[in-house]
Amino acid sequence: MAPKKIARRQKVGRVSVYLHHASWWLYYRELGTPVRRRCSSDRDVALETAARVNAQLARGCPQEATFVPISIGELRRRFLEYHEDVARSSVATVRRYEAATDHLSKFAGSSPAHLLDVEAFAKHLRSIEVPPNGHPHTACRPLREKGVRYILEVCRGMYSYAKRSRNLPAYEENPFSRIRIDRLPATDSKPIFVFDEVEEEKFLRVADAFDFAIHFVLAKTGLRPGELVHLMVDDVHPDDALLTVRNRPQLGWRTKTGQERIVPLVKPVCVLLRCVVGHRHGGPLFLRRRFHLGETAELQSESEMSAALLEQGRGKNRLTRRELATEARRVWRDAGALKTDDIRKSMIRTARRAGLIGVTCPKSWRHTFATLLQEAEVDPVVRQLLLGHKVTDSTELGMTARYTHTRLRTLRLQLERAISLRPQTLNLARNHTEDHK
Repeated sequence: MAPKKIARRQKVGRVSVYLHHASWWLYYRELGTPVRRRCSSDRDVALETAARVNAQLARGCPQEATFVPISIGELRRRFLEYHEDVARSSVATVRRYEAATDHLSKFAGSSPAHLLDVEAFAKHLRSIEVPPNGHPHTACRPLREKGVRYILEVCRGMYSYAKRSRNLPAYEENPFSRIRIDRLPATDSKPIFVFDEVEEEKFLRVADAFDFAIHFVLAKTGLRPGELVHLMVDDVHPDDALLTVRNRPQLGWRTKTGQERIVPLVKPVCVLLRCVVGHRHGGPLFLRRRFHLGETAELQSESEMSAALLEQGRGKNRLTRRELATEARRVWRDAGALKTDDIRKSMIRTARRAGLIGVTCPKSWRHTFATLLQEAEVDPVVRQLLLGHKVTDSTELGMTARYTHTRLRTLRLQLERAISLRPQTLNLARNHTEDHK
């Protein structure tokens, strides 16, 4: 029996479905205007879409196939405004989105968003050279695969926003979904350095007193460098062996995820932080080296810093969040606060003395801390809480994560068990504090 021949044109109410150049198209009249839209390469999908469009035509609703074309440049502007004014993403996140989508804007900024050739854009990204730190006078190099993947992920998010805003045909998939971004290889990415016990001891042993305190605290708390430099003296509670990581919106600072947390401290860290604080009663916990050695900072307390930031904004039009962040950096500088770049330079300097090659990123301590928690078989929920990650149903605990409530005592016991796996560096800290009392 001969196979049943598929009709090349079918009618679904007011909507015609027809085959043209290996794709199924829709044809209908909307307010007297003929509309032709490419729908899908699958006939069944096209018929389902036609049925929905026909029902919407009968009700007089906006058709799902209707969309408002928009240029890539305009889409980028709206996407960034959405994250700035609606979603209120962090200033750093908006900057990263701005840099990532700038590549697409330069590639095809004036072209209609729905006509983008995504594969051609991916090839373009692999053909260009950029300054790695964004500075125009830095030597350019090709984008790393990890950078290409990030740009494509951000652009995919931008196109998802476009679909929600009806700036793309509703029956077409997100064009960036055609590239399996998650499976793109990242063979040229820089390896992440994780300290083993011997390397950690070697590094801390050659660090001077100023550098030792910074790196030991990072190694034993898992703090992000940005969190460490924005700690205030009153965030440390040595009597309770606790440290609080807080948002400070009045000083233009919030954590990466916006989540505050309490971090238990092992005894050597408590003793070390008492030495760092000394006789001070306020201000940033970690000061730059010249202020650590006795020079007095212009601003001495959080209240003085808040007042200075208010004074800088007085008499001006309302500051944007980016302008506020710039003014806030000046206030933290005047208070003598350590800078994240100081930590990076300190790490490179100390690693060179220790003979450790390739150690340049302070986040290596956070990776080392997380690895240590894994080696100590610390509960996954406890790990997320200590690192400041959001505990969600997507963890390996599944729904149990919602019903699990971790007490502070449990956090402390599991952290102490993990830290005790490396007793040599704890002994180093004890000797360090005794030598500098």
